[in-house]
Amino acid sequence: MNELLILGLVVGILASVTGLGGGFLVVPLLLYLGKQAPIAVGTSFVFIMCTAISALFSHYRWGNIDFKTGFLLAVGGVLGAQLGPYILQFVPDLLFKRVFSLVLIGMGTWIFLTAKA
Repeated sequence: MNELLILGLVVGILASVTGLGGGFLVVPLLLYLGKQAPIAVGTSFVFIMCTAISALFSHYRWGNIDFKTGFLLAVGGVLGAQLGPYILQFVPDLLFKRVFSLVLIGMGTWIFLTAKA
């Protein structure tokens, strides 16, 4: 239990600094702990929701929010989020892990190669 609190603290810091929500770290952690892919993904959203709300208030205090852009993205995100869990029910755990790994590697590579000083 204490390990989960410490990991949550670390991931919360990383999520609020990077804007990635934390799922990119929480999902692999939960998979490592033996959770099935749909449970790992669903559970990570509890973490993401709570940390996102907290980070939203903090970023608001610093004036770091473009609400119009955020709400427009959210409309598409809310619609897409209804399809994701349905699709995930038909994806075997091994395939999920492999595709998720490739997505993380691809995103990391893309960010690394497109980073400018």
